[in-house]
Amino acid sequence: MVTNTKELWGNCLSLIEGELSKANFNTWFKNTFILKVNEGTLVLGVPNEFVRDWLKSKYEKTILKTIINFEDSVRNIEFEIATIDKTPKEDIYIGEEEKEDPNQLPLSDLYINKDDNLNPKYTFDRFIVGSFNELAHAASQAIIKNPGEAYNPFFVYGGTGLGKTHLLQATGNSIKKKFKNAKIYYTTLEKFSIDYINSLQTNKPNEFKEKYRKYDVCIIDDIQFLSGKEKTQEELFHLFNELYEKGKQIIFSSDKHPNYIAGLEDRLKSRFQAGMIVQITEPDYESRMAILKAKIKEGGSVINQETLEYIVKNVDGNVRELEGAFNSVVFQSQLKKKNLSIGEVSNLIKHTNKPKKNISIKELITYVSDFYSVDEDSIYDKTRRKEVVKARQVIMYLLREELNISFPMIGQKLGGKDHTTVIHSCMKIKKDLKNDNTLVDEIERIKSVFK
Repeated sequence: MVTNTKELWGNCLSLIEGELSKANFNTWFKNTFILKVNEGTLVLGVPNEFVRDWLKSKYEKTILKTIINFEDSVRNIEFEIATIDKTPKEDIYIGEEEKEDPNQLPLSDLYINKDDNLNPKYTFDRFIVGSFNELAHAASQAIIKNPGEAYNPFFVYGGTGLGKTHLLQATGNSIKKKFKNAKIYYTTLEKFSIDYINSLQTNKPNEFKEKYRKYDVCIIDDIQFLSGKEKTQEELFHLFNELYEKGKQIIFSSDKHPNYIAGLEDRLKSRFQAGMIVQITEPDYESRMAILKAKIKEGGSVINQETLEYIVKNVDGNVRELEGAFNSVVFQSQLKKKNLSIGEVSNLIKHTNKPKKNISIKELITYVSDFYSVDEDSIYDKTRRKEVVKARQVIMYLLREELNISFPMIGQKLGGKDHTTVIHSCMKIKKDLKNDNTLVDEIERIKSVFK
């Protein structure tokens, strides 16, 4: 299948999204599109002058590098202010004219219903189940059978690009199909917060309350952004109580366990823990293989087994990274009209994989302090408060195991601690990891930040 500019930019956005926070991605890349590709120059349409200047100064190199993964003839990026309705009526094709793909969803099926914000493309038919997400999937199936009764609230957490939004939307779509009269609503915490603020500014808080309290199933994505939003937390707390008491189904997602969302009120943590909390982890080898085989079946892509196995073995991050690497290989193979050599595949994957972050000692200390919700300054003090001691010991352990910092240097960086204290802390964490599954989970989630 030959790719047009719309699909080319869609593939690029899927990679760029994996490297940015959701807020940054939505702010700078929403309503962008390819206007044309001509003699090595790609012209990107942007909504206004501000976005144009920001993308040019901050993201031009990222965009060019990503584009080259799919179209290596592009050597330059230009930005032009335009709206989507000003794009050419006929898409500009990179290669031969593209025939309609019977495996693709028609445009009408990609329409997002404004009444419930559910996207029809997110279904369980397109959701791959593996050891990394099978518990979350099983819980969602129980909820679909008995909304409001099984696992309420339902809280899913895990890193970026692991399929949390797909799971939530597919659950909403399944309930919608099964219960025709059910009122379902999907939103993000960011949108929920904006709705709340707007209701205050327009002096219509009751309209906001009535809007969200009328639903039988309320799904809120990216709950981690509650951090620091005290008024939004209060409003969510009251909404939660109202829906829960009426037996309505409540579903949340976050990039971390609610206990580790900085600044989250204890009463909300308690409410989240009243139901079922499930983690989605990075897919294992078998799951990654199943995901790519499903993509091959769905899109009709042709790729040999050796290349497929190489991708699966060498891209062990999230699902989005895996699919991005796969798309790069398929696209280049189609352009060159041949199977790529393993060397060529290796070179492509090198660019699509996110590099391991060079995290500094200070950055690690800051992150772990925030993760455990302790004041960073207390890490350097002599305080023996239990929560500070644990955070400090985890920091020492990670500095030693992940950054290979010497014991004396770790002690020096953490307020002049004796190296024997550092050794003791590292040994304690190592010992606790053998029996404490919660600690194992915490360490893995912290480590995932600088993978």
